[in-house]
Amino acid sequence: MEATATIRDQLASYLSEQGMSINQFADRSGINSGTLSRIVKGHQPIAMSHLELITKGIGEVEDHFFSLYVDECFYHSAPTWRRLRPFMIRCAELGRMDCIERMVQILLDNLSNVPTLFDVAEGLFEHGQWKAAAILYENVSASEKYQYSERLAVCQYRLFRIALGDDQSENLRAATLFEPYVPRLDEADQLDALKDLAHVYSSLRRWHKVEELAKELLRIASIQYELQYKLDRKWGMRKQPTRPIYGYILYSYLLQSFVCEENEDYVAALGFVSKYADGSWIKESTNEAKQIVNQFKEWAIANTYLYRIMNGDEGVLDEYVDYISIRDNEVFIALFRIVQAANRYSWNIDYILDRFSSYLSYRRYTTVFGDYNKQLTADQYAQFLTELASYYLCNKNCLGIQAILHSMDFSFKINCESNVIKCVDLFEQYRDKASDEETKQYKNLISEVRDHNEKKRESISSFV
Repeated sequence: MEATATIRDQLASYLSEQGMSINQFADRSGINSGTLSRIVKGHQPIAMSHLELITKGIGEVEDHFFSLYVDECFYHSAPTWRRLRPFMIRCAELGRMDCIERMVQILLDNLSNVPTLFDVAEGLFEHGQWKAAAILYENVSASEKYQYSERLAVCQYRLFRIALGDDQSENLRAATLFEPYVPRLDEADQLDALKDLAHVYSSLRRWHKVEELAKELLRIASIQYELQYKLDRKWGMRKQPTRPIYGYILYSYLLQSFVCEENEDYVAALGFVSKYADGSWIKESTNEAKQIVNQFKEWAIANTYLYRIMNGDEGVLDEYVDYISIRDNEVFIALFRIVQAANRYSWNIDYILDRFSSYLSYRRYTTVFGDYNKQLTADQYAQFLTELASYYLCNKNCLGIQAILHSMDFSFKINCESNVIKCVDLFEQYRDKASDEETKQYKNLISEVRDHNEKKRESISSFV
């Protein structure tokens, strides 16, 4: 069957070739014969439900007519969101981004369609159709780029979330592009946006930015928490953040303790620990409030041990290990910091590594605040492998070289250049300990890194 101008033409050709009447095809497809007759004659638009039945009746794959249906929606009948919305959603589900692109370009000739396009994008985003949602957000943003609007800011926030992945350089770019839009968001969204940005900058080790964002998170959350009880009933009419506001206040203290930890100011870090350990000021007494307060108290106990250990107090090491042993989500970060401390103070922790050997592989964790940030966890795991390699090598353990290669490979995959450089320095320092096969693996990884960097330079040059 040759391609013709419209879906109706193709349907008519099919009926002719098969020697089928409208009534016969109506029985096969499940479409009312009168409706089918009006569709073929061009007296009735083709609804999405009709398109699915026609396509199935002809025996083609579901998206066979999708390109023609774009024309049907705009040029062969009056465009209506009653057809466009379900069609866009189905295009997203079947990966037909080409059709979505065409529809969006046509719709934006009339800027009155922008609010509805945004609503459709929000629905797609909520249901995990991020690739399709990104097309809509990008086009809505372009149509409003000269407007100081909250909708533009929300689009940029969604695009930031969509852009985050394993490539740390891309994550930095996404964070840098989005950050100026944060003040335009509703206060509820600002809380989540600041938290998400702090996670990204943590994974990038931009601790001055994390501190800045944590302080802003504390400022806005504190104001909102006070307003919550002043406005009373009116507060329920306002947009709410994804988590209770008191949780963001506690979380801001946790973030600031991380900054102090990275700056090796453990006394200041313990000062912030005391702040998020104290939930006595929280007015809510719900089960959720109790759960969140208890989670922060647990983190406070664990981090009190941790900061004492990082400050050289080996006496609490076994106590800390026993504490985290029954708290699955705490084990990895504990191992990471224990290995760091062992390298710094020349401790022997072989018995701890043996005890938690099953935790040496990469994994994701969940808390009352949702999943641990993927980017931060990946960055910490890359650093952990490098610290582990140093520990093994200093203690004449043959696993050290493999730990370097594992860290180098993992760091390359997340584009963490600083850790790749550390791995190279460490391998060269202990090259004589490597077997021929390990040296070969190392050379192959170096070649991959060089090829990647060369392609990056070529793409930058071509853009310039």
